[in-house]
Amino acid sequence: MGLLQDIDTYNLLHYVIYHIQYIVIVFMKCPFCCSEETKVVDKRDNKEDSSIRRRRECLKCSKRFTTYERIEKADLSIEKKDGSLERFDTEKILKGIKKAVDLDKIPEEEIEDFVDEIERYVFNKDEIVRSEEIGLMVLDWLKTKDSLAYIRFASVYKDFKSLDEIVNEIKVIQKI
Repeated sequence: MGLLQDIDTYNLLHYVIYHIQYIVIVFMKCPFCCSEETKVVDKRDNKEDSSIRRRRECLKCSKRFTTYERIEKADLSIEKKDGSLERFDTEKILKGIKKAVDLDKIPEEEIEDFVDEIERYVFNKDEIVRSEEIGLMVLDWLKTKDSLAYIRFASVYKDFKSLDEIVNEIKVIQKI
């Protein structure tokens, strides 16, 4: 027995997976013969949508097929100004920021990282986050990055009704 004598079933499974990385029996059924015995022959990470593409081969019929592994996002809600709940949508935030910024001044990757930061914040909060709080986070971030983008975003977010309101906001940002 020796090395494996004191390992419980859970640790044994991890030991086997670690040492036999390319042949792992999983509960992934072959779409051709329904066998659960497959091996991963190729694995690629897709950074765009945080997925993992695995090329598998069935150990029974030898046919190959592809599977994708994605993180399932939690169903998060935010509270709108009128008190109603809306599904939290990072794409909506991303789109709003991109409309306001000059992508030559703030790289798209930096914007996406910031939106990911907002998503983590919303996900880790115990209570429902108000949309107003998210808007203020975006304004604070834009204020440090690009004052013109800040004014563009603020004009929509704060719903300016006159040119005087915009001028007052510019004066506030110039003092900082």
